[in-house]
Amino acid sequence: MYNILICDDEKDIINALKIYLSAPDLTFYEAENGIEALNIIKTNEIHLMLLDIMMPKMNGIETLSKLREVSNIPVIMLSAKSEDTDKILGLNVGADDYITKPFNPIEVNARVRSALRRFFDFGGRNKQENVLSVGSVTLDDFTKTVTADGEEVTLTPKEFEILKLFMQTPGKVFSPKEIYEKIWEETLLAGCEKTVAVHIRHLREKIEINPNEPRHLKVIWGQGYKIE
Repeated sequence: MYNILICDDEKDIINALKIYLSAPDLTFYEAENGIEALNIIKTNEIHLMLLDIMMPKMNGIETLSKLREVSNIPVIMLSAKSEDTDKILGLNVGADDYITKPFNPIEVNARVRSALRRFFDFGGRNKQENVLSVGSVTLDDFTKTVTADGEEVTLTPKEFEILKLFMQTPGKVFSPKEIYEKIWEETLLAGCEKTVAVHIRHLREKIEINPNEPRHLKVIWGQGYKIE
């Protein structure tokens, strides 16, 4: 499953690209400007970005420049035919490719799949990006394994995703509502807080030496949970 971020200030362009790229293994995120895009990347695992050059608040070149300070994910620039100079600047700043408007659906698919293939299959991605470590807990998102104090532990898929959510931003407090809506991808319903609490308890039993006195997975009363 790949997460694709489409950043364009024209909603029609975003919708068209989602239609062109629609596939079971792709999930889409949307942003209308560079500021929104960078905030999405901070809190979500994005595997490729389609980035428009001309946008309000923060244009594509500025956005790409800031992105390259923290991430090497593939970026395909979206440009009009009249923006050749900006396309060259984008490639120099760190873009992987560009697509010219109006789009050819077959070309869009080919360029996105090629960029993903280069990144994941041919060494473009640093394998260590798959590995998260907090204290004595290590999570490998590529092999879907977790170790605690040097011992491999077996987690359910939901437990794994909850732990990954915490470990991607150590110290951040997630409310039960945030956890449920991110992991179950549903609006929080009455009683769902208990579902989250049960999963947290099971996680503690598997990764903590003493679940009653957790070193890593902490509850912040009245707010939620975090890992530290």
